[in-house]
Amino acid sequence: MNQKYFDFEIMGIRRRLPYVKVSDSVGLASFVCISDTELVETVAPKLVERLPRNVDMLMTAEAKGIILCYEMSRLMGMKHFIVARKSRKPYMQNPISHTVHSITTQKEQTLWLDGCDAEEIRGRNVALVDDVIATGESMEAIESLAKKAGANVVARAAILAELQSVNRRDVIYLKKHYVFRPNADGTFTPIDRL
Repeated sequence: MNQKYFDFEIMGIRRRLPYVKVSDSVGLASFVCISDTELVETVAPKLVERLPRNVDMLMTAEAKGIILCYEMSRLMGMKHFIVARKSRKPYMQNPISHTVHSITTQKEQTLWLDGCDAEEIRGRNVALVDDVIATGESMEAIESLAKKAGANVVARAAILAELQSVNRRDVIYLKKHYVFRPNADGTFTPIDRL
């Protein structure tokens, strides 16, 4: 099978992203930063520069935002960051949850926040971090968890923005990215809305 790729560049880093058909009407140029040390070390300082100065904690969702959140927290001198998990773990005490429909997985998923982490962010200024923000539903789920825990969300940051998130004034991002319509001939056409 002859795989087709999208030529991607950010801050001098070039990657060939494979096109992935996630439904009959939606395709993605698969951006996966979780194992891309070079890319994360390049973009994290730029996102940190753009965050407001009053950020006390960083929070992300499992799994692709974890490496980015780690590097940003390290650069900011933080001892740890908060991760919303995709399943309820046995060790969680008094967890809180929020359900969301993700464009990436094309299904509903529930995010969980351990009660101990909820206590950690209560009353603190939190920046939400993810690799990509598209419809904003995943970011809204993380924000709902943070607010249920009593945190003050002061920033939303991602490496890439897609679809309507490109026009959001409340999102810090480094580059516009595309969602695609898969065509019958195997090509992909960029789209701005679902």
